[in-house]
Amino acid sequence: MNPVDTLARLLRPAGGGIHLVSTGKAEQLALQRRLYGASSEAEVQARWRADLAAIRSARGVLLGIPSDVGAGFERGANLGPSAIRARLLADDPGRRARARAAGLVDLGDVRVVPQLLHDEMLSEAQLAATRAALHPDLPPDVRAALPVSPLSVAERALALVLAENPRVKVFALGGDHSTAWPVVKALAGARPGLGIVQIDAHTDLLAERLGVRYCFGTWSYHANDLVGRGGRLVQVGTRASGRDRAHWESTLGVRQFWAADVARDPAAALDAIVGHVKATGVSEVYFSNDIDGTDAAFADATGTPEPAGLEPAFVSALVARLGGEVGLAGGDVMEVAPHVVRSAGGGERTVALAARYLAETIDAALG
Repeated sequence: MNPVDTLARLLRPAGGGIHLVSTGKAEQLALQRRLYGASSEAEVQARWRADLAAIRSARGVLLGIPSDVGAGFERGANLGPSAIRARLLADDPGRRARARAAGLVDLGDVRVVPQLLHDEMLSEAQLAATRAALHPDLPPDVRAALPVSPLSVAERALALVLAENPRVKVFALGGDHSTAWPVVKALAGARPGLGIVQIDAHTDLLAERLGVRYCFGTWSYHANDLVGRGGRLVQVGTRASGRDRAHWESTLGVRQFWAADVARDPAAALDAIVGHVKATGVSEVYFSNDIDGTDAAFADATGTPEPAGLEPAFVSALVARLGGEVGLAGGDVMEVAPHVVRSAGGGERTVALAARYLAETIDAALG
């Protein structure tokens, strides 16, 4: 199969990554028709395939990864990508057309088998069974080469895109924060000199959690190794950790700017973060934005909200400066769980902020 045909096997049109048969199916198709400005499912498919065919000339690509299998506390982030896409469309109906004109291609969503996380966790029998269920029309030897778990599918899809277009910017919508791992893995393989700036209340720096190598609490550990440590992973907004900053910085070579330090002098913190990133000598930065890095007063529809976090204006200023002064390889918005209700209007408020963050990250990267 050629790259576009392979992507069409691994992915689904935007809004379609969650497998639905009856309940919710009509709502999902209605969203897809709105997203693609289409009158039928066939037209959605045709416009999506046309998008996939444009990857070689794209300046940026957007991928939804609607999986929360790697989460820890409250689930629901699998609904984040669709909610954020719908909010972007509602806030700015013309944005999709302008983004496409600026070179952004929407790859759609990873096709998620909701009980799976990463292929390395599966037996050969389970891999074979899921491949047969997903690709019954393919010869066994062809489908044997295809990944089936969300993290593995995302990595393969982005590796294909980057092989066709090595300088493309990559944007992602999660999903729990484990879904940032395949994006960073694919980017680091194509772009030496990558750095990461992670907005997050938590460190995510466990080598494994309950024996699981890749999940919401471990992805940063492996990403830190991937980029070579040495402060190339910068964590901003930390405040919920069983260890202090000195532990993480001395043992793992990360650089952290805790939320309390930012709050004392936001302008100085902004200068310090950007200055540190420049000093590491990275060529560009991936901006991974866990919504719980922002104070829960602004974003509480997430699995693990935390008080005393970052102000939205600070996050927006940081991504703008990184885009203007360092350069962004891409970025994401993670852990938005629209239906986790903790306050009146919390879901809508969180989704609106997430949509804003995504738009600002894309704009900062594509200039």
